[in-house]
Amino acid sequence: MKPPVNNYKEIIENMLGEGGFAYIARGRELARKGYKVINLSIGQPDVPTPDNIIESAVHALRVEKFTRYTETPGIPELREAIAEYLNTRYGSDVSWEEVIIAPGTKGALFLAIAAYLREGDEIIIPEPTYPVYSEAARLFNAKPVFVSLKFQGKDVGFKLDLEVIKESITPRTKMIVINNPHNPTGAIFDEKEIDELVEIARENNILILADEIYDNFVYDGRFKSLISYPDWRDWLIYTNGFSKTFSMTGWRLGYLVVKKEVAIVLRRLAVNIWGCPISFAQKAAITALKDPETWRWVEKLVVRYREMRDLMYNGLKDLPGVEAWKSPGAFYMFPRVVKLLEQINMSVEDFVNYLIDHYYLIVLPGSAFPAQTSRYYVRFSFATSREEVSEGVKRFREAVRELVSRR
Repeated sequence: MKPPVNNYKEIIENMLGEGGFAYIARGRELARKGYKVINLSIGQPDVPTPDNIIESAVHALRVEKFTRYTETPGIPELREAIAEYLNTRYGSDVSWEEVIIAPGTKGALFLAIAAYLREGDEIIIPEPTYPVYSEAARLFNAKPVFVSLKFQGKDVGFKLDLEVIKESITPRTKMIVINNPHNPTGAIFDEKEIDELVEIARENNILILADEIYDNFVYDGRFKSLISYPDWRDWLIYTNGFSKTFSMTGWRLGYLVVKKEVAIVLRRLAVNIWGCPISFAQKAAITALKDPETWRWVEKLVVRYREMRDLMYNGLKDLPGVEAWKSPGAFYMFPRVVKLLEQINMSVEDFVNYLIDHYYLIVLPGSAFPAQTSRYYVRFSFATSREEVSEGVKRFREAVRELVSRR
């Protein structure tokens, strides 16, 4: 009998976790011991889900008793609301039948990767990167090909290295990932970069897997959605969700958009993975998209996070050994700290652990966002209060000065 091609036990044992959750656990443990912990690692808004969204879910549960299975791709009303959102915001022409609801945007990403990648296929991933893209690909014995973003200094920030992306394409390349606005850097790739990336995909018959979960967190410049291109159906798998924009991280709702004939096939895969999305959460998501009160809430949140970004940047920009860049999107700052690490003779992991153990400050090491260049950075989240940002930056500055003075 022929042995199995894949050793799934080995693949799963070697999968990377999402570093942020481990640091959240450490922070909670320190807090339980009575320490005043400042957590600037968490990738979620610091405020609860808006009341009108919660009330919609409660109504679905208490009044409608909406607790049974729904259609595998989601209820038509929500899929229609998503299509309307994308078409109104980005001038697209999405049909509700091209939308599939998933248990979180991670679920949508996994569905896309499971459907398209096979053993030996290659997926190009700009890095630093959110780990799920590479880890899901590895699960199917596909090969992640990392292409480093270009850091062009604290006045310009991160850009796509389009030449290296082109050079990385082989006959096995099936997919390119683009997360925009970008986690962990906070970059927004401009219209010219996106246009060129799309042209690369067209010319080489490669799919683009787009993750635009932070599309409403834009502080500077312009954001161009990949769903806005008239021929998107030829090369795009689009994902987004409700976690960040509406502070619904625990509700686990994301979605995927593909052309209709592919959506029909993906439903068969989805029904065998999760059956259907959470019923009452889907009702709440309709309110999130369609109630003007929600969008007024989102606008205020974005204004506040712009202020928190500026506050954090002003506290980091003149710190020796730290190259802070005022990120235009998402809610992260990703300063380059290679000069500092060399000066204090520490790895980024040792540095971050020192911050936790001695200053009760939690940030994420860049190495949580593989691959190579990430180890020269740390990630801050500014999706929190003015008090937390101010105190966190204060502790960071004190730690840096203390470590430098000891060398």
